[in-house]
Amino acid sequence: MSAKKKTIKKKKNAKRTEFDPALLDRLLEEAITVRERAYAPFSNYRVGAAIATKSGAIFVGCNVENSTYGATICAERGAIMQMIAAGEREPVAAAVVTSNGGAPCGICRQVLAEFASDMPIVLANFDEETGHVVMLADLLPLAFK
Repeated sequence: MSAKKKTIKKKKNAKRTEFDPALLDRLLEEAITVRERAYAPFSNYRVGAAIATKSGAIFVGCNVENSTYGATICAERGAIMQMIAAGEREPVAAAVVTSNGGAPCGICRQVLAEFASDMPIVLANFDEETGHVVMLADLLPLAFK
């Protein structure tokens, strides 16, 4: 299945604008593609995530639900696990694609903040083909460190 073209806008209250639009577009396409592989038989809420690192590598993840819910793995944490397994430690940008443009959950925000104090994140609404860029520090202003 081919990826749909998405419209991305910078959120009005975004504090920083130093990001590479071409990189964010590439991450968005990767997140759209991996979202199709999500395992979400309970919620039917499929999520795809892609993370770029300082070295230029891109890692993807999709949500994998479990009947106990607590054992569910979010897409963002799946991508971080792939990054760590490959020996990388410095994410610089991310994209998250959902059916409604939802932001990462609190646990995912904290896991992302473990490796980056701030970075741009594209939040895309697959169904409406829209999205915007937020900064990780805005999503989790008082990250535990």
